[in-house]
Amino acid sequence: MAGRGTGPDFVEALARGLDVLACFGPDRPAMTLSEVAAAADLARPTARRLLLTLEELGYVRTRDGTHTLTPRVLDLGMAYVGALGLWDIARPHLESLVARTGESSSMAQLDGSDIVYVARVAVPKLITLRVDIGTRFPAAQTSQGKVLLAALDPDELAAVLAEPSRSGLPPYIGRTATQLADELVEVRARGWALADEELAPGVRSVAVPVRDGTGAVRAAANVTVHAAETSRDVLLAEHLPALLRTAGEISGEWATWQRRPYAELAARRAEPA
Repeated sequence: MAGRGTGPDFVEALARGLDVLACFGPDRPAMTLSEVAAAADLARPTARRLLLTLEELGYVRTRDGTHTLTPRVLDLGMAYVGALGLWDIARPHLESLVARTGESSSMAQLDGSDIVYVARVAVPKLITLRVDIGTRFPAAQTSQGKVLLAALDPDELAAVLAEPSRSGLPPYIGRTATQLADELVEVRARGWALADEELAPGVRSVAVPVRDGTGAVRAAANVTVHAAETSRDVLLAEHLPALLRTAGEISGEWATWQRRPYAELAARRAEPA
C-alpha cells in the first residue's frame, strides 16, 4: 500500500488513490468508508477525500454510504491493452480459432505470480470459473501461467513465485515446488503447457506462447474445454495444432505492428524537405 515509495519524485497521493482502486475486488465489490480505509491502510479522512475525488472523476459510485467501482475503471486496463496493440491484433485470430474448435480462447500476461487476461473470445458453455478481461488467476495453476513462467530465467522465476497471489484463490496443494520446476522444464522444451483441473474442477486447458518482435515470450494463448466433454487426447491432438498456428499468426502480426512506428519514422525522414 501507500508509503513504499523511495524516489524523490514519488507521488504519495497518486499511490494512495491507486491503492483505493486496488482494494476493490470480487470478494469486496462494495465497501463503506471504514472498510476502504482499513483495506487501503489509510486514515478515514484521507480515504474520504480520495473516494470523493475518484467519484468526481467517474471511477467510483457512492450510494447509501456504500462505495463501488464504475465501469470507467476498465479504461485504465484497456489503455494498457490498447497500447500494446494486442487486442486488435489477437481478436480476429481468436475468433477464427473459436469458430474452428467450438471452445473458448484467451490471452494472458504475467503480473507478479498471477496471470491477467488481456483478450478473450468465449462460447456459451458451463464452466465453473467466470473469466473476463482483467481477471487474474495464480499462474502456476493455469496453462497460460506455466507457459509464461517457463520463459523466465531461474532468478526471475524464483522472485515471481515468491510473490503472493492477488487472485483471492487458495493455493494449489496438488504439486510440490520441485514438481512444478520439473514441469516448467518440460513446458520450455516442448513449447506448450497443460492444466488439467488444477484451477477448478472441470476446467482443462492447453496454452502456447505468443512472442513479440524480438522473439521474447510476452503473452500466452489458450483453448479451454470442459473436462467432462473433451478428453486430454482430443485437446492435444485436435485443438493444440490449431492453437499453435493461431499463436504464430498473432506473433507475426504483433512483430509487424511493433516495427511500424520505426518504419513510419524512417519514411518521414526520407521524404524531401
